Amino acid sequence: MAGAANGTVAARAAGKSALAPVASRYRRREPERTLLHATVRAHWKTFLADVEEGSGGGGSLPRFVVGEFERYLACGILAHGFARVRCAACGDELLVALSCKGRGFCPSCTTRRMHDTATHLVDRVIPRVPVRQWVLSLPRWARFLLARDPQLITRTLDIALRAIFAHQRLRARRAGALAPRTGAVTFVQRFGGALNLNVHFHCAIPNGVFVRENGNVRFVELAPPSDDDVMAVLRRVVARLEQLLRPRLTAAQADARPLDALGAAQAEAMRLLGTSPPEHGRAKKRAAYLQGFSLHAAVHLHANDREGLAHLCGYGARPPFSQERLSQLPDGRLAYRLKRPLGDGRTALLLEPAHLLRRLATLVPPPRAHLLRYHGVFAPASHWRREVVPQPLAATQHCDLAPLPSEGASTPAPPPRNPCRIPWAELLLRVFREDVLSCPCGGRRVVLAYLTEPGPVKAILDHLGPALDRPAARARPLHRRLSRVRLAGRRARVAAIAALKGASISIA
Repeated sequence: MAGAANGTVAARAAGKSALAPVASRYRRREPERTLLHATVRAHWKTFLADVEEGSGGGGSLPRFVVGEFERYLACGILAHGFARVRCAACGDELLVALSCKGRGFCPSCTTRRMHDTATHLVDRVIPRVPVRQWVLSLPRWARFLLARDPQLITRTLDIALRAIFAHQRLRARRAGALAPRTGAVTFVQRFGGALNLNVHFHCAIPNGVFVRENGNVRFVELAPPSDDDVMAVLRRVVARLEQLLRPRLTAAQADARPLDALGAAQAEAMRLLGTSPPEHGRAKKRAAYLQGFSLHAAVHLHANDREGLAHLCGYGARPPFSQERLSQLPDGRLAYRLKRPLGDGRTALLLEPAHLLRRLATLVPPPRAHLLRYHGVFAPASHWRREVVPQPLAATQHCDLAPLPSEGASTPAPPPRNPCRIPWAELLLRVFREDVLSCPCGGRRVVLAYLTEPGPVKAILDHLGPALDRPAARARPLHRRLSRVRLAGRRARVAAIAALKGASISIA
């Protein structure tokens, strides 16, 4: 189940209400045949050994980075676990490989996460009010500090939002609003279009304030900010960020200790990246630049533009890497096509495989560092949140995901833990245009079990054998081949599969 589209194209797809035609028959996404997976698979161990050797044996990549790569190599591979689904009408079965659920660079998982995030924000968080996007970018020295310290990301974002909120509340009070409140949904992006480390913030903020009148919450729309307003907000932000970040930059420059492996890779990625080409012509509206910092507030969405809002949220949560832009040259090097040319005119990055892995390692977010933040009335602890966010629809049972009782199921499929999130089968439908639960006979498939233990997984895969590689042929349903044997639990099920194969498997 690997593969992803270009980040911008995928973000637009997240906002489309009309769905593309759905494939009539599901076929496993074969990530092992993609160029990215082949590159990581062939060079990962060598790259890891080179990193340890380059650090003098005193350090390696952090465990969360190593784990991200290893989980990606197992993503979408049947040998590492799968879900058994069966058609309730004809009994046809298939296996759906499990994903790694990575937050770093896995194209499949990051694309599904983008669709899930965009849909959740539009349906459950952001009300039907005008929304304006505020984008704060930082100079390179500040990006490096924030990439190294997740706590600085939190403090930097708090400073920026406090300045924006204060400006909105001031304008609202001048317009006659009493005790105005506002909120923000922020996407923390750690990457740029050239696989570069670029920590910046995309903030979706209502273009107005919420006030309470006669026990009810009402939205008061504000006029668009002027260029002077944006510059005033940026001056306030830069003054406070200079006080916060400059002492840390001085301390980092005075530290004579060498950087660890990840820090050296992050610094290298920033040094090798050229600047963007200068933009000629008139200056952008509602944009300000000061001391390497920039603040943009030109993107505005109407209250009824929910498709545009889904596109905006999808863009904020888009994947950092696009497989469609990666190609291999005859000499073995990799070319990554850029969306915009660099300052030196390059339209593509020419990378050795090890250099690509080094770039990807810098883009993996540290654990327990949220990439989606809620502030103001959208914060989880806000007393206003319940009255501001859209009311959830009546909970519906996804009967397609309910497990059937089966003597062959070792691990019953759990019910959806959070009904407000999109079910995994619908995410696959949105991303890959293939309905896993749709059977060619016209019936609907249901989940029997999720299998992750190596013993049962290997036994079933060995039993099915070449049938897994025939997309058009329908193998005899597995449960019918096991119907003569009454299975009680996992041990009896694995033993029955082994008996059908004429083999002997010992179970601990």
